[in-house]
Parts: sequence; structure tokens; C-alpha cells
Amino acid sequence: MTTIFEAIAILRKVFDKYAGKEGDAKTLTKKELTDLLKEQLGGPPKQAEMDKFFKMLDEDGDGVVDFNEYVVLCASLAMIEFYTRKCWNNFNCTL
Repeated sequence: MTTIFEAIAILRKVFDKYAGKEGDAKTLTKKELTDLLKEQLGGPPKQAEMDKFFKMLDEDGDGVVDFNEYVVLCASLAMIEFYTRKCWNNFNCTL
């Protein structure tokens, strides 16, 4: 398996670990996403921030986050990490 497919498999595995504890196994509820973020990124998000964040991620407004919406979150985190590391390592923060 190539590295990119391994990464996708890991994303899917983490999603599946949290999805379905409260409802549909193909989606994350707000609580499931909160648990995922707490355990995977450390530190609990504040409720007001989580509410805004969840609404932003729930692009279709159905009240849950599906795998496609979750991947947008992961891609955004990867970009933040990349640019943070680039700025820190190079002391050059022009994006």
C-alpha cells in the first residue's frame, strides 16, 4: 500500500473509532467529534468554540459530520501544521 493510501486508511480508522457511539456509524455527532478532538489533539475545546466549529464543519447542515466533512478538518489541520513548521523552521512566515 502506498503512503497516501496508508494515511487515508488511518484517517478512516480514527473516524470509525468514534463514529456510531451515539447514532449512525457513518457520521460523527457533536459529542463524538468532541471526544475525538480531546483524545487525538489533547485538551478539551470550550463548548462555545466547539459549537461554532461543529457548525462550520457540518457543511450540509444535517447535524452530523460525515467522513468527507471530517477529511476537510484533517486537511485543514495538515495545512496549519505544515505552515507552522515552515515558519518556525525557516523564520519565514510568508505564505
